Amino acid sequence: MSKWIVCCVCWSLSWVAAAAAPAAAPSTLGCLIEPDRVADLGSSVIGVLESLRVERGDVVKKGQVLAALRSDVERATAEVARSRATTEADLRAAEANRDLARQKMRRAEELVAKNFIAQQALDQARTDFQVAEHKMLQSREQLRVWGRELGVAQAQVGLRVIRSPFDGVVVERYLSQGERVEEKPVFRVAKIDPLRIEVIVPAARFGTIRAGDVASVKPELPGAGPVEATVALVDKVVDAASNTFRVRLALPNADQRLPAGLRCRITFSEPAPLAAAPVAGTGARLVGGMHMDSSLSSFKEKPRR
Repeated sequence: MSKWIVCCVCWSLSWVAAAAAPAAAPSTLGCLIEPDRVADLGSSVIGVLESLRVERGDVVKKGQVLAALRSDVERATAEVARSRATTEADLRAAEANRDLARQKMRRAEELVAKNFIAQQALDQARTDFQVAEHKMLQSREQLRVWGRELGVAQAQVGLRVIRSPFDGVVVERYLSQGERVEEKPVFRVAKIDPLRIEVIVPAARFGTIRAGDVASVKPELPGAGPVEATVALVDKVVDAASNTFRVRLALPNADQRLPAGLRCRITFSEPAPLAAAPVAGTGARLVGGMHMDSSLSSFKEKPRR
């Protein structure tokens, strides 16, 4: 009976200590601050660099022209196509002929009704009107074709212009003005707002970190204080070799105060501890690892022989 009493007292003390103990300190992990996106920009056509409009370190906007290749022939072709696409003289002449043929046809119908001319003259007038109508439609369709040719010519000129695909900063310039552009990129552009944080987390934390959670990040930069980042992606597969999984976070950087490439320390909030299971019954006690109700207190241990 004395062993049961000792077990009961030990269990009660451990339960009280667990309930009164403070929450465990949050775990801190190493991380890396990277650009959200990085792109090597080049040209899909071969040519010679005619102009460079940005330099390394410049801040650029989406769609901004960074460089241009020589495009004398392409621009001349586009001008010719524009001239043809905007010339409506043939269409206006065809419309005038169509209107004149319609008037002749109506006059012929009136004369035939009065028996002044033969039916053959009316048939000829109707045929002339149909021919004029088809020529007018042909001229209108030709204008549409020239408009599409203008679009093709302008697209060829656009292929010789290098633009930024997003807001960011020029990280590197690989070529200079006058050099030949083939397969090698001309610029490297990085998006640094927001920044991306990659962290490797032990598998024991799987399920406790979810998209939308906020973590505290301390960049390893003199004078930089802790900032908050939001979990954007949590891997669904744990790496068996290292028993870890990866988490990606987004760190706002609108003022571009933090550079990319920094090491950092990240702190995730610890999951809340599970509440202790209530003891069954008001006067329940632990006897030999089992909860015994106080109603059984009348049971007495038989004396040992």
